[in-house]
Amino acid sequence: MPDARLDEVLRSIGANVRRIREKRGMTQQELADAAEIALRFLQKVEHAQTNVGVAILVRLADVLGVRPGVLFRQRELPPVKRGRPRKARPRA
Repeated sequence: MPDARLDEVLRSIGANVRRIREKRGMTQQELADAAEIALRFLQKVEHAQTNVGVAILVRLADVLGVRPGVLFRQRELPPVKRGRPRKARPRA
């Protein structure tokens, strides 16, 4: 039987990592490389599919430029958008 409280916290961590990463204009690959973790592991973190150790949380927070506690703020995962984001066109 899954622990509902743990699931809630993992969803918040994943949502915060994704939200801050996107706000910083980083791809998942860029964040994973900078934090020295596997891309697939980062994807699992963002989708709340794995437990996260303190060392990984600190690395992610450092790369994202936030305090580790920020990653625990209650948030929900936004809907998944398929495909790569389009790059903004320069204004004329």
